[in-house]
Amino acid sequence: MAAKRKGKIVKISGNMVIVETGDFIVQNEVAYIIHGQERLKCEVIRIRGNKAETQVFENTAGLKIGEEVEFTDELLSVELGPGLLGQIFDGLQNPLPSVAEQCGFFLKRGVYLKALPDEKEWDFRPSRKAGEKVRAGEKLGFVPEKIFQHYIMVPFGLKGSLEIINIAEPGKYNLRQPIAKLKDQEAKVHEVFLKQSWPIKVPIQAYTEKLKPGEPLVTKMRLIDSLFPVARGGTYCIPGPFGSGKTVLQQLTSRYAEVDIVIIAACGERAGEAVETLKTFPELIDPRTGRPLSERTVIMVNTSSMPVAARESGVYTAVTIAEYYRQMGLNVLLLADSTSRWAQAMREMSGRLEEIPGEEAFPAYLESRIASFYERAGVVRLNDGSLGSLTIGGTVSPAGGNFEEPVTQATLKVVSAFHGLSRERSDARRYPAIDPLISWSKYKSFIDEIQVNRGHEILRKSYEVIQMIKVIGEEGISLADFIGYLKGEFFDFVYLQQNAYDPVDEATSAERQKYIFAFIYNNILEPQFAFEGKEKARQFFQSLRQQFRGWNSSAWESKEFKEIEKEISAIIEESLVKQEKVSA
Repeated sequence: MAAKRKGKIVKISGNMVIVETGDFIVQNEVAYIIHGQERLKCEVIRIRGNKAETQVFENTAGLKIGEEVEFTDELLSVELGPGLLGQIFDGLQNPLPSVAEQCGFFLKRGVYLKALPDEKEWDFRPSRKAGEKVRAGEKLGFVPEKIFQHYIMVPFGLKGSLEIINIAEPGKYNLRQPIAKLKDQEAKVHEVFLKQSWPIKVPIQAYTEKLKPGEPLVTKMRLIDSLFPVARGGTYCIPGPFGSGKTVLQQLTSRYAEVDIVIIAACGERAGEAVETLKTFPELIDPRTGRPLSERTVIMVNTSSMPVAARESGVYTAVTIAEYYRQMGLNVLLLADSTSRWAQAMREMSGRLEEIPGEEAFPAYLESRIASFYERAGVVRLNDGSLGSLTIGGTVSPAGGNFEEPVTQATLKVVSAFHGLSRERSDARRYPAIDPLISWSKYKSFIDEIQVNRGHEILRKSYEVIQMIKVIGEEGISLADFIGYLKGEFFDFVYLQQNAYDPVDEATSAERQKYIFAFIYNNILEPQFAFEGKEKARQFFQSLRQQFRGWNSSAWESKEFKEIEKEISAIIEESLVKQEKVSA
């Protein structure tokens, strides 16, 4: 066995440590700083001559010049295999419940545990036979994991066509036991285990082709699905000021979006928010399966009190695990909260590296880093012809809600849907607080395009009229303009807003959305109402509002749902009849 390459610390600047060595150094390789009984993990981020500039994933207090550093000849990687679902990891894939069990309430630095328990046995069922030819990413068999068949795949790093020399019989195996042997074109034999390792900063590309996202991803949030849709395998961002509902919106999306797996990357969030997520998720019931939501969820937690370098690793660890499940032909949703704190960590490290700063002192490569992250989303056709998808949604926390700041602008250049949260809507308790006047999406909704365009038009006109009312009062505007304003307010109140505390209204199926949107379009947005005066118009829309509130809370196609629909139709018909008599 070759001797470990070693070096010595020559400079310490916060989480950046410069190491001098007489051996060769590999970019992005992992090293360990030997500090007494502690081994602190770090990553080589820049090489200058015989010096390696490393970012340390731990608190560097107490480190000294001259302490030994050991290089591992390995890239920063994650373990991929059965046992990931339901887990809570930090940015380095340490299982936090196990770390807490070992260390107590205060986590010790330098403690690194295996992400997956090697000794646990899984019930393996092979799907291929000896003598068959396979390629990287193809399925050799599966083990049951929670509600899924967790496919065991040919390691993603193997090249070309491989022959199966032997494959394990059906039975129970742990992660240390080989379940297959493969021979490559150079006659080299590779053992395959239930788990494999993959570098987090290298996208998994063991598929035939990458397709353009087109099919809508149903989130069951009416404002998103109808007006600003997200495609399965697409990208979107949710920027907004602090306290405007980003985290709540993401939690509702993770619960109700029509996807198989949800990966949550809490990147630099306040500890209180992270604790709330960790307490809430195990108790939530998945409406699709009736089982705990955590059974199809993986959570990565890096709070703002943890070392900043771990934020970057947390984002890449999360997207790599998401790609792994995508390779099984599953639909995966990755929610990153928040990419602003990841960018702040990059800014801090860039400053310590003394790089030339860009706008607001962020590194000049900020845009390319953000783009490379979102580019890992997509729909892929796997080698067996099946499809898998990875949808990425990231929140952005711009200081003061300023969407012109660099992180938001860099994100907007690469995503295809923008859900901008508004402080005004949040303060007015209009949830979700996505501002329909500034948000946009390049994807197509499952709602008829003509109806969607009419909805946007009504909202814009309503906003223009309310601005006039603020200046000259209701008396200064025409009745027709006032009715247009009331239509927009009605549409916002009864359709765009949802009550997260109502078991029916908190999530709306695509079928119900199509029906309700068409009803509102045909009966309220399109007809030209002619009331006797502004007060009559206001009374009409207020009475409709109350009926719609009950309609939104009634179960889809229930007896109550149909009765309320009849009452709403009667109110509209009665109003139109009165108008005909007045005009006659």
